[in-house]
Amino acid sequence: MILSIVPVGRIDSDILCRLQHDLSMVFSVEPQIVEPLPEPSYAFDSERNQYSAESILEVITSQAQDDTPKRILGVVSGDLYVPELNFVFGVALGKATLVSIARLRQEFYGLPVNNGLFHKRILTEAVHELGHSYGLKHCMDPDCVMFFSRTLLNTDRKGSDFCGRCNTKMHRLQSAASPSEKQDWMPFSPLSLTFVS
Repeated sequence: MILSIVPVGRIDSDILCRLQHDLSMVFSVEPQIVEPLPEPSYAFDSERNQYSAESILEVITSQAQDDTPKRILGVVSGDLYVPELNFVFGVALGKATLVSIARLRQEFYGLPVNNGLFHKRILTEAVHELGHSYGLKHCMDPDCVMFFSRTLLNTDRKGSDFCGRCNTKMHRLQSAASPSEKQDWMPFSPLSLTFVS
């Protein structure tokens, strides 16, 4: 897997470095943090006070070329939405993915800061969206990272691990994506190894 993490607007470097480290542990690859995209003012909907996930994802998608195994994970601080839903934690389209950190912070809900939980949630959502970038669908197992999170309680319950079934699928999909990716994949253990829209 070739993975780039692209900040969309201003994202604290500590958040990006921690995510880089955590993703390297999950996928056995060293993601690279690339130059940030500009603040997504073009995607802001003043009536909703949110950012259009689809508009930002379009920009990210333009960087993910179809002829390479490269995956791109965008990270944005603004609250995201898609037309059918009140909000999304993240979205994926092809090899491009996007995660919002806004609702992953305890402070969003008026609760005290909890950095450990915050970073765990970011990783969970990132792994979920990257799973979609390989073609994984939502899983019915509420402990699997590919389970659809309607709330943060779902995200916190499932964590960043794939269930055994999704782990097997992910292994097959990642190996099929590119011959060079076969050597990068390292099966998760234990076999209880996140997308959220």
